[in-house]
Amino acid sequence: MNWLTLRRSAAAIFLLIMTVIAAVPAAAQKAKPFAPGEQITYKAEVSRSILKKVDVATFKFYVEQEQNSHGRDPRSAASLKFVGDVASEGFFTRLFNLKFHQHIESTVDPESLAVQKTVKLDEQGKRIRTSEATFDRETSKVMWVERDPNDPNRPERKVSANFSGIIQDVVSAVYYLRTKKLTPGESLELEISDSGKVFKIPVRVFEKKQTKTVLGKGNVIRVSPELFGERGMLNAKGQFSIWLTDDDRHIPVKAQLKSEYGTFDITLKQVSQVGQR
Repeated sequence: MNWLTLRRSAAAIFLLIMTVIAAVPAAAQKAKPFAPGEQITYKAEVSRSILKKVDVATFKFYVEQEQNSHGRDPRSAASLKFVGDVASEGFFTRLFNLKFHQHIESTVDPESLAVQKTVKLDEQGKRIRTSEATFDRETSKVMWVERDPNDPNRPERKVSANFSGIIQDVVSAVYYLRTKKLTPGESLELEISDSGKVFKIPVRVFEKKQTKTVLGKGNVIRVSPELFGERGMLNAKGQFSIWLTDDDRHIPVKAQLKSEYGTFDITLKQVSQVGQR
């Protein structure tokens, strides 16, 4: 096992978990299944060989409201901000020196949920990077810039790409799915941008079943984004599934990722509604 490769890949894996809870938006007139002040927390565990469900990370998602920006009419609704945060923790991370933290803030249009700007902090051990992606809907182009805060003289990395229709990033995608009616047997295609690149990811909707979660006993529906492969976000072998509540809120209650590094189980721990942070 190449543990350096594992450390580098784990952060990407967890970022992808944040990414692919996604689909296409519902009609703008329909009430959204979330509101500013919503907070959701998940715990991630890893199983590999003799290690069984060892704590490895915590995920947190927030919904906030921003003041009008991006040249919007001051009479129009304020932009929404979706915040995603994942941090390594537990015995597994100490054993293999697997330390990472990613904080992502996505500013989106309040009606369509189209992403307008993505700001990211990526910490992997001593390596730190900050980046910002801006999305121009008139030209259908995303511009991504990455900087090294530890070395201001280091040249910026810049990447641009074209997109079509409603584009999402790795956090806004979480909320996109929750606005979509999910029917077993249907297939969707997700267009998502990360690090200046644009990916089109097929998403399949599978069966419903009854299960027990921190929200109580109820029906959930399984969704499987095709992350892996030459055209996916990971050029490797693996499988990924997400289970969401089969109700108007579509809260993701569980996710599972199987890869060469082990099986990662992500479980909902808490949902709360508080005032603006």
